[in-house]
Amino acid sequence: MVIPWFLCGFLLCISVLLVLKLYLMKKDLNNLSIEFRNNLESDTNNLLTVSTCDRDVRKLVAEINIGIEQLRYHRHRYMNGDRELKEALTNISHDLRTPLTGICGYLELLKDENDLTAIKSYISLIQNRVSCLKQLSEELFCYSVVTSSWVATQENVILNKALEENLLVFYGAFKKRKIEPVVEIPDTFIPCYIDLPAFNRIVSNILSNVLKYSEGDLYVKLYANGLITFTNSARSLTPVMVERLFDRFYTVETGQKNSTGLGLSIAKTLVDQMGGEIQATYQDKKLTIALKLNIV
Repeated sequence: MVIPWFLCGFLLCISVLLVLKLYLMKKDLNNLSIEFRNNLESDTNNLLTVSTCDRDVRKLVAEINIGIEQLRYHRHRYMNGDRELKEALTNISHDLRTPLTGICGYLELLKDENDLTAIKSYISLIQNRVSCLKQLSEELFCYSVVTSSWVATQENVILNKALEENLLVFYGAFKKRKIEPVVEIPDTFIPCYIDLPAFNRIVSNILSNVLKYSEGDLYVKLYANGLITFTNSARSLTPVMVERLFDRFYTVETGQKNSTGLGLSIAKTLVDQMGGEIQATYQDKKLTIALKLNIV
């Protein structure tokens, strides 16, 4: 008779402990629910805390906190993206409106103009504004492509030759700006596995940036490991500006009215998708853009 009573007492103790544990767990979960709701309503950065020693409850809280941190991260990105988008729309609207306003103004002047010389001058100015609009639209289209549907089609390319050809394309623009490039390219061929059209766009955007900020000099050097550096004097820049050169829609106020601030951002996107690296440094009033590609 002793054993059954002992078993009953033992089971009773177990039951009481289980009921107590369930009560405490329910209380902890209820407090957790209240704290979680308060955190959401107050938009606080605090994570959830729990006083229980129950391993399962603490594990649940840890998982919820991980989710909260991820939610906070994505919300921060969303807010930054929303702010960037608003700034971008403002900048793009201004950049597009400026040449359009000029075109409309010159067209109005053409209506009552009879002097042939003046007419030719107005037409030339209109053509210039149209070229600006074309460049802006091409940059916007290119950016939308490389950030959505573009896939790199890489091939074996001789980096020496590809770089030389891109520099020759800009010969006329350099001469017009009185920039005399100093180019150092090794005689030994450097095979590289890249998307050639993308590489051409990258170098073109970098050299276009040089035309904006260079004070008459440019030093281009190709290294055997696939590194290409573009260095030019740029006293109008600051280290803070240089840190943002690859940001979307970021432009430096230099009087340029045909820039969306997408050139170097497009270059970085293309480089990243090809598995390369690109960065900008600023030292002794000189801007250096370093492009590192994967050699074969």
